Amino acid sequence: MKLIAESGSTRTEWALVEGDHVLEHIFTEGINPFFQSRREISRSVRLELPDSFFRKRYEQVYFYGAGCSSADKKGILGASLVAQFKSPIQVESDLLAAARGLLKNEAGIACILGTGSNSCFYDGTNIVKHVQSLGYVLGDEGSGAVMGKKFLADCLKNLAPENLIEAFYDKFRVSSDDALEYVYNRPFPNRFLSTFSYFLFEHLDDEYVYELVCQNFRDFFTRNVMQYDYLNYPVRFVGSVAYNYAEVLTKVALEFGIRIETIEETPMAGLVEFHTLNCRL
Repeated sequence: MKLIAESGSTRTEWALVEGDHVLEHIFTEGINPFFQSRREISRSVRLELPDSFFRKRYEQVYFYGAGCSSADKKGILGASLVAQFKSPIQVESDLLAAARGLLKNEAGIACILGTGSNSCFYDGTNIVKHVQSLGYVLGDEGSGAVMGKKFLADCLKNLAPENLIEAFYDKFRVSSDDALEYVYNRPFPNRFLSTFSYFLFEHLDDEYVYELVCQNFRDFFTRNVMQYDYLNYPVRFVGSVAYNYAEVLTKVALEFGIRIETIEETPMAGLVEFHTLNCRL
């Protein structure tokens, strides 16, 4: 029996797997060692998962997560999970989860558009080229956090259309001081910013919103995808933003001659298949 988890900054998806069958499936809050200590991660896992998950002994626990790119951050997460599950732990990045889930053992370009964004060229076994994400301050083009950041800034500077600013304040009841507090002093500012991407989706028929979204995606393609051999390999996407904005994303991709083969909300189904096909990994 295996336990597979895939976590972005907003939520974690867990699947308890026997062979190629998912026995239990649950979502908890996001886990990210860049924003959480070992103790905070342990507390989150223990309190949010059902007790039944801790009564089993697993042949392997696979955890794929945002913020798990370095050995140091993998060590923090691994130590937290070993203490909870008392089983062998393998911690990898959410980018490898996307690659394995979208491409299995095929070479291609895997992209994430969710709270954050990321991309890579995967040779069917390993990530062999990776344009750095850089987070929502320096990068994360195409993501919900950057989309929300640009819109929030336009609202606070009165640059967005007046009707949208009014609708925004009516819905979120957030002042300028509140917004600055959440962005600069509270944990998970990227989560806070990303919530506004759902508001934008509700107003996608507005010309300002549509162009903001399109430009955000254009930035992702020009600054990330076009650094790979996208004409000769499949390009596939995963993540809540990619999934919800699939029609717009596909249209913007065609501006650059990029054809998106697949858009999935999460990589979990593909990860279950991958670990069934590759039992030794």
